[in-house]
Amino acid sequence: MASTDARLRAPARLKRADAQRNELALLEAAAGVFVESGVEAPVRSIAVRAGVSTPTIYRHFPTRADLIVALYRHQVEALAEAGPVLLEECNNALDALEQWVDLFVDFLVTKQGLATVLQSQDPCYDPLHSYFLQRLEPVCARLLTESLMGRAGSADPSAYEFMRGIGAICAASGRGTRYDARRLSKLLLAGLCCSPEGDRTRSRDCPARS
Repeated sequence: MASTDARLRAPARLKRADAQRNELALLEAAAGVFVESGVEAPVRSIAVRAGVSTPTIYRHFPTRADLIVALYRHQVEALAEAGPVLLEECNNALDALEQWVDLFVDFLVTKQGLATVLQSQDPCYDPLHSYFLQRLEPVCARLLTESLMGRAGSADPSAYEFMRGIGAICAASGRGTRYDARRLSKLLLAGLCCSPEGDRTRSRDCPARS
């Protein structure tokens, strides 16, 4: 009886795994289409890129708002998970922070197309800002703490301030080819990693001198 029960449960597990893969493919396709054509792009464009039918998208995401919320949360989760991985894989914490900032800039710049929607009066988007801070602020705080080697500097920004600073830099992205949000974010990071006296927090790693 136990083996029969196991066989009966197996298709359900496989179906859930397939559904998760399909949903991931749809989110990745939507991200690309939204960047290229905006969040009002036809759903069929996403379906074509994902290699599925339009009804398949609606089975996973009944409304465009459902798709936008899922995509936003998916990208935030990817950023949150990247922090610990980078700390584990990079040569030092400062390298990890710099690479994470690159990912954060990518997220903020590509999310600009969602800004109007996320700031709308639709209540379904209300929890997203809190979710963003809840997931990313602790990750950023850990990266900053380990990068600065526990330096107790009253002038050092909190994770929230640091993220807001990069957000302000990225807000002007796309307004001209002479504006480079990634370069300016690196300058912000370089200033943070150097002490007020001009000494580097980590002599060989300070981006300002690399």
